[in-house]
Amino acid sequence: MPSPIGFLSTVLACAVLANCLTPAEWRRQSIYQVMTDRFARSDGSTTASCDLDEYCGGTWIGLINQLDYIQQMGFTAVWISPIVKNKVQSSEDGNSYHGYWAQDLYSVNSQFGTEEDLKALSDELHKRGMYLMVDVVPNHMASFSSQTTVDYSQFNPFNKKSYFHTPCEIDYDDINSVEYCWMGSNTVSLPDLRTEDSVVANMWYQWISQIVSRYSIDGLRIDTAYEVSPRFWAGFQAAAGGIHVLGEVWHGNPNVLCPYQNYLTGLMNYAAYYWIIETFQDPSSSSSSSTTTSSTSSSTSMTRLANNIRWLQSTCPDTSLMGIFTENHDNPRLPSLFTSNNNNNNNTLTRIQNALTFQFLSDGIPILYQGQEQFFTGSSVPENRQALWLTGFERNTELYRHVQKLNQIRSWAIFQAPASSSSSYASSSGNDNENENESYLLSPSIPTPLTEQILSLRKGPVGKQIVCILNNLNNLPIKSSSSDDDDDDDSSTTTITLSSTASGFTPEMSLMEIFSCQIFKTDSRGNLGVTVTAGRVLVFYPRGKIEGSGVCGF
Repeated sequence: MPSPIGFLSTVLACAVLANCLTPAEWRRQSIYQVMTDRFARSDGSTTASCDLDEYCGGTWIGLINQLDYIQQMGFTAVWISPIVKNKVQSSEDGNSYHGYWAQDLYSVNSQFGTEEDLKALSDELHKRGMYLMVDVVPNHMASFSSQTTVDYSQFNPFNKKSYFHTPCEIDYDDINSVEYCWMGSNTVSLPDLRTEDSVVANMWYQWISQIVSRYSIDGLRIDTAYEVSPRFWAGFQAAAGGIHVLGEVWHGNPNVLCPYQNYLTGLMNYAAYYWIIETFQDPSSSSSSSTTTSSTSSSTSMTRLANNIRWLQSTCPDTSLMGIFTENHDNPRLPSLFTSNNNNNNNTLTRIQNALTFQFLSDGIPILYQGQEQFFTGSSVPENRQALWLTGFERNTELYRHVQKLNQIRSWAIFQAPASSSSSYASSSGNDNENENESYLLSPSIPTPLTEQILSLRKGPVGKQIVCILNNLNNLPIKSSSSDDDDDDDSSTTTITLSSTASGFTPEMSLMEIFSCQIFKTDSRGNLGVTVTAGRVLVFYPRGKIEGSGVCGF
């Protein structure tokens, strides 16, 4: 164990670190979440079986060998599982394959590879112009024991009982209980660290400073940030060199979630997560409304979604720095939530496409959890943690291509409307044109309900904006997005007018719809008449600005 030293108050600023990426630079990124043990094996096998409760053989070398799969989908950053040593032991709660049961902070998880393997992963990402985000867990360590029989000497560097809170059961209605009591079970307890204590805090600050430098880490995802006193975070992020972080505050109410952005530059956007799920979930699904515990209604109204997004924008300091997601390793896969009772997989697919489009083309840094692009269906842990290699890394699935195109148009919109050095994010107060910004990333998205089941979503400055038309129309014949509009069944379509007020489009403006590659044109007032087919996503971008993007061959 390294000798204890005090944390120096002066740390290297992000600007002088070789590979450091500032929070502002993270806005541009699109993140692919990897569960290291479940992504790719060093031997390249695509047939090796995987017991979901145990280690299955995924490694950092395996990930290096499959970076093309991620990069060709359009992602610019990879978030990996915690890297530190965990105790490898089978239990009723499973094994430590996920990496969240830390034992020794100063050793890497040998199941994932060596220190040199991790450095090689970081180097390869940077050679590709990509970035590395690492998951960290300052809240707790882990013991394969009950709370009352923990052997504290097994932990490095926190090898004394005095570093930890006294065991108690969490009452999530009491924030002091949330911060001081223990998570876990009587099989695997999670001893809760006294992060409010300066000695414990400085030990964390020393460690994070070292690993960010050693492995050239660009960003951090912080597990269980809600369970740690907010006072801890300023020093932690400073010790990490000021790199961007995404803190996990698992709460769907902006009034609870948003204040944490005063302590951490970024958060996992659980508010938007719950709203997206409830909006695009099939009302006939057996799991409908089961994930909306942090919401006040199970309504699928587009008006409700729009109002909630405005609430979030006006409450959080900067939604453009938040991680926006629709799946992760803790929550159910979308197909398990969106599949209707009549098992209409086509309906499920199009609902997922709508949810992903809203996610990728609204405010924030989009995050895709490995396997979403392969239509993985697991409803709970560990079923939502399948091995990706069993798909053969197929790149021609509907969702792989859908995400690829979303990343493509988002990247192009960012390129066409970059932020100037003096630009800053302007939170929306709900007035459509009040906070117009020259930058795509810094322009708050504008959701406009066209009906209770059809929504317009606009983001970006006039002339360079992306405008989506999304819907949660249900139980109608649905065609592939590649079908000709001329062949639409009248029973599955409705005609709407998108006003220039909602879209920002100008008169006689030529537009490219990126999925059908068809050209549309606004009328003399800038309005756009379109036919909406149940489930089909429409994404428009000015035709005059699309040359060079690669979208639809241009």
